[in-house]
Amino acid sequence: MGSQMIPGEKGATLPMTATPIPQLVRKEASRRHALTKRIRISTLAILILTSILLFKTTHNSLLYLYTSRHGPDVASVQQCSINNFKSDLSFLEGAKPIQASEFILRRDRLAQALAANKVDAFVLEPGYTFQYYGNVSQQDWEPWEPEERPFLMLIMPQVSPNGSVFAKTAFLSPHFEEGRVRMLGIPSRDDAELDLVVWEEHWNPYTTLLESRLFTCGGDAPTLMIDEEMRDFIVRGLTAAGFHTVGLSPEAELVRQQKTAAEVEILRAVNTGTVAAVRAMRPCLVPDLTEDQVTTILDQTLLSIGFSLFFDIVLFEEHGALPHGGFVTGGKKLTYDSMVVIDVGAHYLGYSSDICRSFIIDPPPGGRRGQQLTDPLRAEKEKVWRIVLDAQTAAAKAMRPNGTAASVDIAARSVIEDAGYGYGFTHRLGHGIGIKAHESPYLNKWNTDSLLKPGMTFTNEPGIYLEGKFGVRHEDIYLVTEDDEAELLTGQRARGIYEP
Repeated sequence: MGSQMIPGEKGATLPMTATPIPQLVRKEASRRHALTKRIRISTLAILILTSILLFKTTHNSLLYLYTSRHGPDVASVQQCSINNFKSDLSFLEGAKPIQASEFILRRDRLAQALAANKVDAFVLEPGYTFQYYGNVSQQDWEPWEPEERPFLMLIMPQVSPNGSVFAKTAFLSPHFEEGRVRMLGIPSRDDAELDLVVWEEHWNPYTTLLESRLFTCGGDAPTLMIDEEMRDFIVRGLTAAGFHTVGLSPEAELVRQQKTAAEVEILRAVNTGTVAAVRAMRPCLVPDLTEDQVTTILDQTLLSIGFSLFFDIVLFEEHGALPHGGFVTGGKKLTYDSMVVIDVGAHYLGYSSDICRSFIIDPPPGGRRGQQLTDPLRAEKEKVWRIVLDAQTAAAKAMRPNGTAASVDIAARSVIEDAGYGYGFTHRLGHGIGIKAHESPYLNKWNTDSLLKPGMTFTNEPGIYLEGKFGVRHEDIYLVTEDDEAELLTGQRARGIYEP
């Protein structure tokens, strides 16, 4: 190491190293700066990871659900949807199975309508009406699903000693099925209320019924009121045997149209729950999911709490302009701009849901709504979405006792027509709903004969469909009440394009 001499205070010289002291200081400062930088980077990394964890905890649209080069994590989206759905099942609390006494009361009410119409019996086959009056579930009646051998239920008015009218229930069955009929367990007051007429395979079943103990009074041909689900060849067979057949009367239809309190609570549960399932799933949805994948995710979400699947229509963007989809739908992929239309129904305790929601998925994480959207149709989507909601509001206000079915449709249609989109509202406003998703009365602008009565339940589903662009439909269920305000049975209406 070299040195040089510098003068001291008294002329002496002092040695100095070749590395000056300021250079050592700079090295130490540099080392400390690097250490501080590493600490800051580590701290920043911890903060970022903590923020991500917090985001995952507080937002349902989890980061790991977003697409990568391998596509969306469908399993994670599915689990996200189910977890959200199961977080609040309070909508199920009021729903209880229909009691046996209510089935007896239904048949008595029908018998009273039959007596008023001077009809000897109401005749029906296995199906939804059979289920409604007999407490025979779809699972139980499907093995009897109409075949070539007639198996019929008859509900017949009887008069008690005090003059009140009640129902007698009888069956026409192949002889070899007699034991199975008795196993159905139809609710009744006593065994005498239920009767059974059997026929051998080589007999005429309709003549056997006419000549049975059920119709031994003689006189005019017995009058049978025929259920709307009855097959034509059976009606022709009954007529040929000597029966007089008539269609459903308004009084008979009203029995099923007006729901009891127990029915209303089940309808409330299944329809509120179906809406809740869509809402639970929506924040979990990410781009590149297909219509078919979203359908499966929603189906599994509904199944997770014991709902039975009925139908599920998922449509993106221009596919939504087809109200019920089509053969080309299923494979279209979701984007942040896509208008999503979901029309879905399920079953719970024997009753149906039928709801529809139209929405757009949440924007990318960290982005504000509207920032990263380049959709030229965005403004029109929001406009149409609001018009359809306003139409639904107008229809709900028109659901008053003794109003016509037509007036409700016209109330919604007028809003859409006044907004310039009348051409895009291509179907009726709605229909009754109960054990079947589609029941009478039907809300269309020509149905001036059907009057709304307290206890009736309807879908309220206006829509606008713009071919090649998109569609919007909002569907909720309403109960006609004694006063002038219909009651919502789907929990909560849509609030906005991000809040269906």
